[in-house]
Amino acid sequence: MREDISTMIAMDPVLSPFTGWGRAQWEAVADDWLSQVRRHASPEGALPRLPGRITGDGPRREGMEAVGRSFLLAAPRIAGAEDPGDPVVQGHLEYYSRALLAGTRPGGAEEWPRGVSCRLPLTGITNSIVEAANVAFSLHVSRDRLWSGLTRPEQLQIADWLRHHARCEVWQNNWQLFPAMAEGFLRSVDEDVRGLHAVRNVSRVESWYLGDGWYTDGPEHAVDYYNAWAIHPYLWAWYRMTDAVHTPEGQRHLERLHDFTASQAHMVASDGALLHQGRSLTYRTAALAAFWCADASGSSALTPGQTRRIASGVLSRFTAQGVGADGPLSLGWYGAFEPMCQDYSGFGSPYLAGIGFLGLAQPATAPVWTDVEDAQPSDGGPFTAPIGPVGWVLRGAPDGIVRMANHGSDHATLPVGEDEDRDDPHYAKFAYSTHTAPGTGPAWDEAIDSHFALLDDAGAGSRRSTLRATHVEGDLSGSVHVPQRHRRALPGTAVTTVTAGDGTAEVRAHLVQTDRPWAMREGGWAVADDHELATGAFADGAWARGRDGLLAAILGLHGWDASGPATDGADGSPDRARVFAYRDANAMGPHSATPALVGRTRTGGTVVITLHVLEHGGVVDPQGWRDRVRVEVSGTRVRLDWASGAAAEFDLATFVPWDGHPGLTGPRGEAR
Repeated sequence: MREDISTMIAMDPVLSPFTGWGRAQWEAVADDWLSQVRRHASPEGALPRLPGRITGDGPRREGMEAVGRSFLLAAPRIAGAEDPGDPVVQGHLEYYSRALLAGTRPGGAEEWPRGVSCRLPLTGITNSIVEAANVAFSLHVSRDRLWSGLTRPEQLQIADWLRHHARCEVWQNNWQLFPAMAEGFLRSVDEDVRGLHAVRNVSRVESWYLGDGWYTDGPEHAVDYYNAWAIHPYLWAWYRMTDAVHTPEGQRHLERLHDFTASQAHMVASDGALLHQGRSLTYRTAALAAFWCADASGSSALTPGQTRRIASGVLSRFTAQGVGADGPLSLGWYGAFEPMCQDYSGFGSPYLAGIGFLGLAQPATAPVWTDVEDAQPSDGGPFTAPIGPVGWVLRGAPDGIVRMANHGSDHATLPVGEDEDRDDPHYAKFAYSTHTAPGTGPAWDEAIDSHFALLDDAGAGSRRSTLRATHVEGDLSGSVHVPQRHRRALPGTAVTTVTAGDGTAEVRAHLVQTDRPWAMREGGWAVADDHELATGAFADGAWARGRDGLLAAILGLHGWDASGPATDGADGSPDRARVFAYRDANAMGPHSATPALVGRTRTGGTVVITLHVLEHGGVVDPQGWRDRVRVEVSGTRVRLDWASGAAAEFDLATFVPWDGHPGLTGPRGEAR
């Protein structure tokens, strides 16, 4: 592994007391990551062949993606360079000018595939529309130095390629903004935009606004980092490129961007680790883009020092973990890990990370680079940050880890496969954190971590699927789901879940309504490491701990003895509590383990209450965990008295309003 390039530059503990990082480190990382792309360049630059997988669209699409996405990294580096004549910056400028012309030249040896509209059955490649958006965004950022340096015939050639993609119809999600980026740039340079429809697309995306700065990614309730690396940055660019910042719509977006930065700031741990939730996580630092947009617009809820502290913390965390150290960015999180990636991700995909370097487009004299770093939320000890419109509650604790109670985002209407349930491990869990990842592969097949399942006679667990209702009230959050298996709802069955947290622990309380008894299982957080984990089980709980001291534990507080007293299994451990271990099934490390409980419901309504612990440096202390909270249950009413002095009280039957009709099915019997 090469030495982290950023560590070769002196840290500045005065300007950056939290991270030591300044603009010089950012420029060094940007130049190093870009050099890796150019090291694998094709003769004309448009079709680099990086190591890594190739999707079904073929190597030309992957090469185009590598250029389009790494251009997102090069553009701010080019635009914000103090010395435009710097040979490194000139190298970036010349390479991307040449690659863009080679890729958009009709009939050229390295011509990029032209995209087709997103209509089934597809007759060609659609991802060209995505790269047209990335090229347009990057041309906007670097316009004064790259676009202005092209000849008029060269500009017309690129404009024609952008215009083709601006005409394409796209999927009903963040893709609506991709043609809008192409059209927006064409408008900004006075090119022909007759017959284009970006205003409609932008209005469609704006209609998906939920509140507190967050959008759902399409009509379904899919909420994730696409807010940060696509929706907000592209809307920000659209209003700028069309000179509409000061319109009511433009001002409304800046207000939403302000609110978004206020909440997203709570999704970063004190050591720079990002909350691990949602798809396309291989984009990594792209999650920083909205922070830079807000700062550049003067609309951020954060000070410039907070913005840089968050951004530098995230980038330094990734580089310290080896991202980009051995060559081009890999498909994965810290290390290469393709199981966490989607089928549409190829070797160029991770370079969307470049949009997270947008702050380099601002001059070195900008406050975001000259102000002293300010503390981010997770630096200040415990916090609770409800995001009601989304159905999330974020919690920080003294150990710096951020935990999320997820009762909102499900993304459950997109089929994963013909015979699989319509959900995804990065949306379907009740909890996520900055230091754990959901299990994939065999761990996802069993779906144990941060999940509550009803088990069939073969021991297969139900899926959570689409949430029927969600509710956030203060520090409490809850949801209702109809358990399903193979797209079929379990008849007459519904599960209401409410989460309450305190420090490094949280309680998940469930009301299982069913017309027959079921075996049930609940899992804690999945802990992963480079080596096998220490694990253990006891009468009413289990735990797993990595070598770095990250510990997850689960304890049954109420309802887990419904099937009678536990008996010892053949291995001498209690059969009610156990640990499930996996290999190569977690983005955080090759060895992972999840503590879990197994019990049985009654017919009618069963109240089940479970304590979950996730903490750094924790010791195995079952009695100490039990002492953290006292539980009182009266019918469906629950009262929690935490040892810290905090208390919570709620009624599982009424906390989440819903229609009360479990087990409804849609066409072909799939759950809805």
